Amino acid sequence: MGIPVYKRILDLFEAEGVNTLFGIPDPNFVHMFAEADARGWSVVAPHHELSAGFMAEAASRMTGKPGLCIGTLGPGVANISGAMMCALVENSPVIFLGGQRARITERRVRRGRIQFVAQEGLFTPSVKYSSSIEYPDQTDEIVREAIRRAMSGTPGPSYIEFPSHVILEELDVSDPLPPSRYRLVGQGAGAREVAEAVKLIQDAKSPVLLVGHGVHTSRTGPSVKELADLMNCPVIQTSGGTSFIPGLEERTFAYGFSPAAVEAVVASDLCVALGTELGEPSHYGRTRHWAANDANRKWVLVEQDPVAIGVNRPIDVPLVGDLRGVVPQLVEALRETPRQPSADLDRWIIQDAEELAQLAENAPTGRTPVHPARFIVEATKAFPQDGIMVRDGGATVIFGWTYSQAKPRDVIWNQNFGHLGTGLPYAVGASVAEGRKRPVMLLTSDSAFLFHIAELETAARENLPLVCVVGVDHQWGLEVGVYKRTFAQPSPQPGVHWSKDVRFDKIAEGFGCHGEYVEKEDEMGPAIERAFASGKTAVVHVCIDPKANSEEMPKYDEFRTWYAEGTQ
Repeated sequence: MGIPVYKRILDLFEAEGVNTLFGIPDPNFVHMFAEADARGWSVVAPHHELSAGFMAEAASRMTGKPGLCIGTLGPGVANISGAMMCALVENSPVIFLGGQRARITERRVRRGRIQFVAQEGLFTPSVKYSSSIEYPDQTDEIVREAIRRAMSGTPGPSYIEFPSHVILEELDVSDPLPPSRYRLVGQGAGAREVAEAVKLIQDAKSPVLLVGHGVHTSRTGPSVKELADLMNCPVIQTSGGTSFIPGLEERTFAYGFSPAAVEAVVASDLCVALGTELGEPSHYGRTRHWAANDANRKWVLVEQDPVAIGVNRPIDVPLVGDLRGVVPQLVEALRETPRQPSADLDRWIIQDAEELAQLAENAPTGRTPVHPARFIVEATKAFPQDGIMVRDGGATVIFGWTYSQAKPRDVIWNQNFGHLGTGLPYAVGASVAEGRKRPVMLLTSDSAFLFHIAELETAARENLPLVCVVGVDHQWGLEVGVYKRTFAQPSPQPGVHWSKDVRFDKIAEGFGCHGEYVEKEDEMGPAIERAFASGKTAVVHVCIDPKANSEEMPKYDEFRTWYAEGTQ
């Protein structure tokens, strides 16, 4: 029987468990949007296609499935290109579906055409796979290949072009709703390699479990918890893998920013690395904190992409496979012979807890505007149980690494690409993916928040339980700091300051949201509580000290070591 191409595309995504799309409909997509809505999909239309791309990426992080983003031909697809690059660097499997003029129009040699550019060639370097559905009978193979490429190896984005001449074309199919054939998860490693890894774990005196961003996006926290319990060792978070696995909060330490983490890394004779590329923020697993004991340390790396193994450092036992398949293999093999706890584990747990308590106590207090360290302490103390934390900003995130008092199981932020402005779209996408039920806190700065502030209306329209806690110093705080460190003071600081009349609580109210204005630290907790209780998307405008925000970023020297500039 015949079925329109746009319906078949939805069938293929439904077979992969995808039932949410983000984008702004145009003539290429109105049929698809109407059909998706009729099927009960979540159809989320933001105010900018770049936001749609970030929303789809956040949804993929929360579900472990491909995200789906739609862009209209020409300017719409141009707008989402930044999200493509971000998804590539962040290893996020997002399918970008772009409109295009009819093939017969595209292939003509003409000038002055409306809303047209040869898109696919522009975007191919920014995605893992790129193609165009030029004939109806290509639909299945192209969509399936896009999903297969996005989900296999190192995850990443795919781009599919959807020209206008195939919108209402029909194709004959024998399985209108096919089974999921290409959800490439659960691939295990070889038995011999697993046995070698288990032997290293059993022989190690002071192992560490290095947990990266991929553990969160693959949704493998429960099985990693089992592995950590059997290894009886510290869990070290990469800077991108800052979600806490329930039950492991006390012995999870932030690499580089926790003294306990640094001690555990230096002392380790084995590192089992999960869901991480061992990139610059982890010093490639070779230099800085790893250097002193490098000759005595063994490495086990679980990696889905065999091409990535051994690139940044030698690996003693590579386990080629998906975390969802390999971690249960390790758990099963270790069940009969779990390790005794590492000798210093209890001491490190106490040390880390004491440092966190001291930071909360010693963060500068009693200031108006609020010191940014105290801003982080008070905001994260008010973080709701079972909430989703979204981070954005420059200096705000750096203060957050040191001073955060919350240990959320879901943290979303843009670590590898460093793309400011992702926070509000990420928060929308994550909330929609989670069924709009769990509370979401966006902890951000005014500079990052202004990028996509129009999406407050999207969040309000979707009735999301989102509270945006915004540190406001009316400047690019991190960049002001760069000026101060670069030039003798006082010096001009062009391009990094703006009007002090901006009121985000009033802007929020104008979008139909709840607004709060805070000048003192003891007002923050009650304001955040009222914001969540309002039943609306909300913004809490918190005035923070601009001088401290630009000059007193904690452990900034550690952050700067991420930028190796070829020295590592």
